[in-house]
Amino acid sequence: MIEPDRTEWQVRCAFNAFCKRVLKNEAINIYNERQQRQAKEMTFSDLTPQEKNQLYTLDKLYEGEGGQSFQVAGKKITPKLLAEALRTLPKEKRKTVLLYYFFNKSDVEIAELLDIPRSTVQYRRTSSFKRLKRFLEEHADEWDD
Repeated sequence: MIEPDRTEWQVRCAFNAFCKRVLKNEAINIYNERQQRQAKEMTFSDLTPQEKNQLYTLDKLYEGEGGQSFQVAGKKITPKLLAEALRTLPKEKRKTVLLYYFFNKSDVEIAELLDIPRSTVQYRRTSSFKRLKRFLEEHADEWDD
């Protein structure tokens, strides 16, 4: 508590000392956190081959295993068919569909990213959906693998 007989200079000195102590303690905390983190970290070159193999997995969906397919209205939809359907879309429509359906972006967010009006995003998305539906209906029986 500030005593009434303290001068302004003494108050400044006390506050100065307090600020320096806070900064010093925070620096100590940061240093300790870094030391703890470094004690737990390991470089890749220090890993054994078995440990390195645990750091990744291979996606075998398109390596001839066929992947999962599903039935819709009596038509078999495979990942390859869906990928081919997306490839048939023009580039700007494909971007819109991927951002909306796979990256959960709203029409407003997509419009900002692509620097186009929101109504254009909505049009591209809905027309692409109709085009994808038509492609899947026409080609579902051709892509059984």
